[in-house]
Amino acid sequence: MRHSFQTLADVLEYSSTRYAGRTAFRYIGENQSYTYSEFNECARRQARLLSNFGIGAGDKVAILSQNMPNWPVAFFAVTAFGRIAVPMLTELSGNEISNILKHSDAKALYVSRRLYTKVPEEILSRMHVVIATDDLSILRFNDTAYTCDGGAAVPLPDDLACIIYTSGTTGAAKGVMLTHKNFCANIYASWVAAHAYRTDVFLSILPLAHTYEMSVGMLYPFSVGALVNYLHRPPTPSILIPAFKEIRPTMMLSVPLVIEKIYKSSIVPTIQKSRFLSHLQKFAPNVLCRLVGMRLRKTFGGRIRFFGIGGAKLDPEVERFLGKAKFPYAIGYGLTETAPLICNASPGRTHTGSTGIAAAGVQIRLENVNPETGEGEIAVKGDNVMMGYYKDFDRTRQVLSDDGWFRTGDLASVDKKGRYYIKGRMGSVIIGPDGENIYPEEIENVINNINDISESLVVKRNGRLVALVHFNDNVLDWNYENEDRFIEDMERRKKEILDFVNTHVNRNSQIGEVEVEKKPFAKTATMKIKRFLYKEKTKEEK
Repeated sequence: MRHSFQTLADVLEYSSTRYAGRTAFRYIGENQSYTYSEFNECARRQARLLSNFGIGAGDKVAILSQNMPNWPVAFFAVTAFGRIAVPMLTELSGNEISNILKHSDAKALYVSRRLYTKVPEEILSRMHVVIATDDLSILRFNDTAYTCDGGAAVPLPDDLACIIYTSGTTGAAKGVMLTHKNFCANIYASWVAAHAYRTDVFLSILPLAHTYEMSVGMLYPFSVGALVNYLHRPPTPSILIPAFKEIRPTMMLSVPLVIEKIYKSSIVPTIQKSRFLSHLQKFAPNVLCRLVGMRLRKTFGGRIRFFGIGGAKLDPEVERFLGKAKFPYAIGYGLTETAPLICNASPGRTHTGSTGIAAAGVQIRLENVNPETGEGEIAVKGDNVMMGYYKDFDRTRQVLSDDGWFRTGDLASVDKKGRYYIKGRMGSVIIGPDGENIYPEEIENVINNINDISESLVVKRNGRLVALVHFNDNVLDWNYENEDRFIEDMERRKKEILDFVNTHVNRNSQIGEVEVEKKPFAKTATMKIKRFLYKEKTKEEK
């Protein structure tokens, strides 16, 4: 990389000077944008405001807001001046927000007006100052806190920059402590994985409170002088399609669910409805994939050269299609605890089912390897690894060794070319009757490729595997769920799913029952199903 950053203060100073006149962040649909120099001035004004209200170096400042240019303003106003940011996901409940603000000892809060009412009054009354991310106006303040004695500081690489609370898919929220060095290591790893330049245009659709978008989708483009666009509404197809045409992004980050839905709800039906395309699929599948790939790139604005997919495992069928279609997708793997990059595979270097090679500067080893399968737990060491969990030494000690190796809890294998293949979370592995490991994610991939199925989850109940499935919208009319015709249709569909799955998986992975979920599964920020919520259904087994 052309510049080696040590802290986020370095990033702010370098980029705001080198790319001063270029646009850094823009809010599509709203009159809000910043050039790099304007961004720097605004962040510094906010830093002085925090000082005026007694918020000094080492103090925590929370951010609760949907994506917008003032989100990174708040983040840099906090971190680049020695304070500690506490980003929060927008879908948190009032109780969760309260717990995080109490546990983190936050003294100030940046919050959007849309989410302001979610914050309990008891918590708001404790804050030195509460600032609206919409326009950076002060929503409320504690007059006695206006002491002007909050001293900023130049942060050091090993100083704490951010505490990110995550419950992942296993519940039990943890405050992940990430340093300036952690974030700067990810900026460098991102550069090595896929060069971004000042001419690049990013479109942000994932929550900034998640380290994936924060590190790779905000900090990295800022470090190279690129432009990041934010949407003023949730990224539904009706919002995204016109945004693609207007912005014509060159780079963006996504989770598997987004591209999988495009494939299953748009591409597959289009092929099935066309005699010509169906003919190509049968007799010239590669030609079909190229044609569809050209159309897909056009849908994305025609300039996309990097479409990063991370946060969960990509459906192999969808990945094979993207490869044949020459769509410039990339695969990444990581955790909040590693800020987040651990592995990556850039466009043209992907391999179906693999999460790629070790990211630059990251050491990986497999621990407790099963000699028969070659599978073991991924352990990681490098400048990307967190300090630990805030106020939680016991859980820190469980995952972080004295010599700096972090145990991820993910099971994987590695091939001769150094490519890793994630099998699943250790907590989600099901032990079969003969003691073999059964990975529910692999069975779910089979189920999710059945027509009309939106998503699925496989659990163990009473000694056998049960598939919980949720259908696409409009497949079942639940207004008639007690009528004979509805029940007959439901039972027919369940049998078809059972028969299909059991002819496409090995004997140990065959399911014994199918249950239909009326509502979509609850998910994390990266759209992974919160498995712990559904494991409760298996308590009868314990």
